[in-house]
Amino acid sequence: MGQAVARTIKSGDGWRIGWDNEANLYRGLVGGTQWALELTQAELDDFRRLALRLDAEIHQIAKELMDSEKLTCEAESDLLWLEAYGYPHSYSLHLMLLTGRQCEGEWTESATGELIQALQTLYVF
Repeated sequence: MGQAVARTIKSGDGWRIGWDNEANLYRGLVGGTQWALELTQAELDDFRRLALRLDAEIHQIAKELMDSEKLTCEAESDLLWLEAYGYPHSYSLHLMLLTGRQCEGEWTESATGELIQALQTLYVF
């Protein structure tokens, strides 16, 4: 029986996400082309949960929008805030940490779709 992978980094054009199961405090990593943030396990879990929830809500709302209409959706926990902006099939994602570090980052429309797909399988190895 093999051991579970302790460290994983997934990346694509304009996005990175990863986790290190053996790290003491900052087990998660999210990033874009020119930036990266380390996240605690709780922050990474909230980011994943909220980003996937926003994506599901956007696809639900899409049924009621005209093709030319853009949307803005927000999701928040005690630890972070996310905002999606754009069209249901192509939107940017903005992240702000609400903890003491006060960090933020953003993914472009072209990066967000792949990032959402990677979040769905982040803990699968």
